[in-house]
Amino acid sequence: MRYLALLRGINAGGKNIVEMRDLRSCFDRLGLQNATTYIQSGNVLFDCSVKSAGSLPALIEAAVAAEFHCASAVVIVPQKQLARIVGHAPASFGSDPDAYRYDVVFLRPPVRAQDLLPTIGLKPGVDEAFEANGVLYLKKLKARAGQSHFPRLVRSPAYQGMIVRNWGTTTELNRLMNSP
Repeated sequence: MRYLALLRGINAGGKNIVEMRDLRSCFDRLGLQNATTYIQSGNVLFDCSVKSAGSLPALIEAAVAAEFHCASAVVIVPQKQLARIVGHAPASFGSDPDAYRYDVVFLRPPVRAQDLLPTIGLKPGVDEAFEANGVLYLKKLKARAGQSHFPRLVRSPAYQGMIVRNWGTTTELNRLMNSP
């Protein structure tokens, strides 16, 4: 099985500095094969023989904490789910990057997208949010970004269980996941 591990807060704002070659080595020591990384923000593609990824986040979090002395929440995304997230995004999502910022919010169980969506405050004419494929899709008008209510998400109790990636990164991770 091919998986994507999203690590929260790696190399963000000058904190939790982790070299990607060291992160790949950490995954190798855990027995997670063919680990590759994409950019410096904690995106790791790997192979693993387990069919259910439920135990992988805790295993990876413990190894990262022990080896790099930083706490990083981990969300595991199976290859088929990532393909659905990209292939079945809301209509026209990602189609106008000059006017809008597009983000995907990956959620760590027990947080669920369908439960979280109604709690998100939206600024009419600026913010849009959609729930599908186990994630939240966020769309923000760049010209009025300062009026967006999305920054309020950091005050949400569920925020610790969220990992956000922009649409460009998400689509590239899907492409890499499906490359031979």
